[in-house]
Amino acid sequence: MEGRGGMILKLEPQTLANEFSQLGIHPASEAIFLHKSEIVPLKILDIRTPAANIIKQEMLACGGDCAIPAGCVVCAEERVDVILLGTYKHYTRLLEKLTQMPYFGMAGIKSELMAILDAPIPQTILADGRTLNYDKMLVMGILNITPDSFYAGSRVPQLEQVVEKAGEMLRQGAAVLDIGGESTRPGSDALTADEEQKRVVPVIKALKERYPACVISIDTYRASTAEAALAAGADIINDVTAMEGDAAMSDLVVGSKVPIILMHMRGTPKNMQQNCEYKNVVTEVAAYLLQRAKVLENRGVAKEKIIFDPGIGFAKNIEQNLQLMQGLKSLTGLGYPVLLAASRKSTIGSVLGGIPAEERLEGTIAASCQAVYAGAQMVRVHDVQENLRAIRMLEAILCPSHI
Repeated sequence: MEGRGGMILKLEPQTLANEFSQLGIHPASEAIFLHKSEIVPLKILDIRTPAANIIKQEMLACGGDCAIPAGCVVCAEERVDVILLGTYKHYTRLLEKLTQMPYFGMAGIKSELMAILDAPIPQTILADGRTLNYDKMLVMGILNITPDSFYAGSRVPQLEQVVEKAGEMLRQGAAVLDIGGESTRPGSDALTADEEQKRVVPVIKALKERYPACVISIDTYRASTAEAALAAGADIINDVTAMEGDAAMSDLVVGSKVPIILMHMRGTPKNMQQNCEYKNVVTEVAAYLLQRAKVLENRGVAKEKIIFDPGIGFAKNIEQNLQLMQGLKSLTGLGYPVLLAASRKSTIGSVLGGIPAEERLEGTIAASCQAVYAGAQMVRVHDVQENLRAIRMLEAILCPSHI
């Protein structure tokens, strides 16, 4: 019988650890080979042009590559963006080179590169000391205490109905319950703080009484509402304005030691869809969220208290929302937990032929699966069980040993 010599198979990167094990290599070699197996594209923003030219040459010398703008060699622009193409081995060599170059801002580039390559697995630490671990993706269930949420299926008007709905979500595997009293759909009008608090505070108290161990996030941009919600038992603040809607919000986060979700948006829900101009939506959203995080970190707030949300549907058109979901890995590589909140949103309806919110479950599940591929830590959804089952199945396929 003729052998199979010469047959060549193409391997998926996520199968390599198992393939190395079956091949019988020395265990100490596995990490070395894995670091050589994947090209990791990195984008460095707004660096001096001489630094870009030097990095280009050093990456080539290390065996990697670097894409620079036309005209960079003759320093046509003072500052440029560059894209690095290399494995972890190439970047390790580049770091050694940068150590010997204390000029053109190289020290800052080295520091940022080290932070990216050595970023620990993110986690979120609640004020009471409990930790949200992200060894598997977590699911946040949406409970809208509003009469006008864009998806009728998420509106829960009566207190006992809210409590029962929350219990169902917890039984289905929700790690966090997100309580919102004001709709932030495009074109929506703002509530008063008093009305918002009348809606959410009794609900939070009732949920904590019935399900004391549940983790609750309060979806508000008002510091007064957030403070009342925390007093009622909420554990996380979910601020669609990234603390720009109320100057007192950062003081509350610092003082209460609760985690906050910082979301990208421009303008207000009333006018945000008139603010959709970007040169590069992924880069600009990432830069904005890092800047908002820095506001807290400068006041002593740790990364474990900050979660990023790119703000799908907030001051973005359909193409930009899709670009953000496609480029989500740019956010998940920054060292902060990332939440994707795309559930049943209008982009899904538009892509699938103009279908209403009630028919967007499958599209939502597809978005949740993309979040898994991108390495996100959490998704915010209306349908906990369906999304969680799809997520766990995809996680099992990508990493069978972690079942």
